[in-house]
Amino acid sequence: MNPAFSVILLTTLIGAGQGLFLALVTVQIYGVAGLLPPAQGVGLYVGGSAVTLVLLAAGLVSSFFHLGRPERAWRTATMWRTSWLSREVIVLPAFMGTVTLYGLLHLAGWSPVLMTSARGVSLDLSLAVGVVGTVLAFALFVCTAMIYACVRFLAEWHTPLTPLNYTLLGGASGFTLAAALAAQAEAQRVDFLAGWALVLTALAAAGRMASLVRNARLKPRSTIQSAIGVKHPRVVQRSMGFMGGSFNTREFFHGASPGWLRAVKPLFLVLAFAVPLVLLWLARAQAAEGVGALLAAAFAIQYLGLLAERWFFFAQARHPQNLYYQAVS
Repeated sequence: MNPAFSVILLTTLIGAGQGLFLALVTVQIYGVAGLLPPAQGVGLYVGGSAVTLVLLAAGLVSSFFHLGRPERAWRTATMWRTSWLSREVIVLPAFMGTVTLYGLLHLAGWSPVLMTSARGVSLDLSLAVGVVGTVLAFALFVCTAMIYACVRFLAEWHTPLTPLNYTLLGGASGFTLAAALAAQAEAQRVDFLAGWALVLTALAAAGRMASLVRNARLKPRSTIQSAIGVKHPRVVQRSMGFMGGSFNTREFFHGASPGWLRAVKPLFLVLAFAVPLVLLWLARAQAAEGVGALLAAAFAIQYLGLLAERWFFFAQARHPQNLYYQAVS
């Protein structure tokens, strides 16, 4: 497939935003349960919510560059019964609204207690909104990933590993960003968030490696022989039958050489996983004054790696129609 940079930005930006929001709610839940010391303020929640909204909005704006008629984008929501894209279009604004409310509640300091458990753990309004946002964040991960995982004839995508990896990659980048923000707003949360980021990055690396191993073992169901109905063992296509490109040749094939594909794979494995893991580990062992720079570098490098990973995700998918369009005369 031909990777559209607008879609690459959409999926990586909103994934990081979702992960960041999940990190904020995780910190709040641990704090309410008494597993973390009391917060020193609401700067992390307010600032984190604002950054989450910026990431979500940037991803949403980038998606419009992939549309032929952006003014008709609203129509995509009408097929929610059968289309994962329509469900994504519905869930994303709902999630953005929930994040906005979550940030405003913390900014205003208005969080009335809704209920208290027998153990004295209180559920206030901001946490309740955070739980709703958490459900929407996971729903958005599923909707975004299932747009690709539901395509049966693209075997590289049609696997449960696709939604799993979208969730883990978004969570890893989001928690890494949350740790970097905490270094500026609430330093006592850094070790906790960096630890979560380490775990999620390691799990994301394992999940992505599993998908790479799986895809390397796939055998195409169709061949050039079956595509044209010729059983000869050696068939070489010299021409497509026309002199120029078309929609099919532009949208369903990336045009990169096999050598480029082989180079991108180790690149994103190093940038998205190996380097961030080292930087996160160093940040947890580093003196307080150097933590912020290490965590900011970890997120920046990891995000670059995710851009390369998402490009590879799209480019690796072999569309069956490319059996017919292998060369331009």
